[in-house]
Amino acid sequence: MTIEEAQQTVDNWIKTTGVRYFNELTNMAMLTEEVGEVARIISRQYGEQSFKPSDKDKNLADELADVLFVVICLANQTGINLTEALQKNLEKKTTRDAERHKNNEKLQ
Repeated sequence: MTIEEAQQTVDNWIKTTGVRYFNELTNMAMLTEEVGEVARIISRQYGEQSFKPSDKDKNLADELADVLFVVICLANQTGINLTEALQKNLEKKTTRDAERHKNNEKLQ
């Protein structure tokens, strides 16, 4: 699925199953919540925290998909084409960081 197809699929889902988009502020709060769930899994799976019994059934792929879903919702409702935005962002990073990471001794 392309990013454009994902945006269309989410839009269709919202309009048929989700009834309507939550407002942007609600979606921002939801995005923060979903990123927190990703952080919880990462800190337990790759960090030093241990899993609580309630955390053991959490799935990183599913939580990352939740983050992506809300990001797509925010893009759709604010008129952002994520394919174009990502392309422009990568161009910016490529120009800005052309030598930066190569010269970072912490990455050597």
